[in-house]
Amino acid sequence: MTEQQSALIVGAGPGLGAALVQRFAAAGMNITATARSAGKAAAVAEAAAATNDSGSEIVGLQADATNEAEVDGLFAAHAARWGAPDVVIYNAGAFMKASIVGATADDFRRCWEANCFGGFIVAKAAAARMVEGGQGTILFSGATASKRGGAQFFNLAVGKAGLLALAQSMARELGPQGIHVAHVVIDGQIMSERYAHLADERPPEGLLDPAAIAETYWQLHCQPRSAWTLETELRPWVEKF
Repeated sequence: MTEQQSALIVGAGPGLGAALVQRFAAAGMNITATARSAGKAAAVAEAAAATNDSGSEIVGLQADATNEAEVDGLFAAHAARWGAPDVVIYNAGAFMKASIVGATADDFRRCWEANCFGGFIVAKAAAARMVEGGQGTILFSGATASKRGGAQFFNLAVGKAGLLALAQSMARELGPQGIHVAHVVIDGQIMSERYAHLADERPPEGLLDPAAIAETYWQLHCQPRSAWTLETELRPWVEKF
């Protein structure tokens, strides 16, 4: 174990997940980067390690955030290396646009589990370990759908609204115990290979830069406890809201 800080990032796929790993590693933190796919977790960890010169260690592990046994094993593996994490980020999620008329129970359940239930499982495990030390940061990746449900967006809205409620309740309980809980509404499309074609259709910086989002997460972790943020929203300057 070490006094060097560490972070456990759940949902560390390409895009924002990879940017979060890179930003927190750049600050010298040891990182456990996790994804449902072992290949994705390893690829993100390897890419971050290749560009990192801070001396931090980055490990990629597979875990299903909706499986309590796997999450407990994930935290145990992290603790065996570095002790309890100083930062836990829940960045996992799922989305399927659909008409309520043609919706299926399986799709709805899958999205809810990824967007909300997994957040509960991970946050519960994080809080149990952080309370013992009286400090820590728990961050959630949210969406505009947590504030309002759009037509055909119920698969996203229901889970993200629940995730926001979870963050609010946790912040009120855990804040007085020294644990900072924050929820970040990401309003817009994040620049990635998936949305690269939109770059020609929008003004410069019309898509969210994942590195810029990750910087906000880092600043949330660095906030003094006399001025903690619970909820914040990020959107590109051209986004309507």
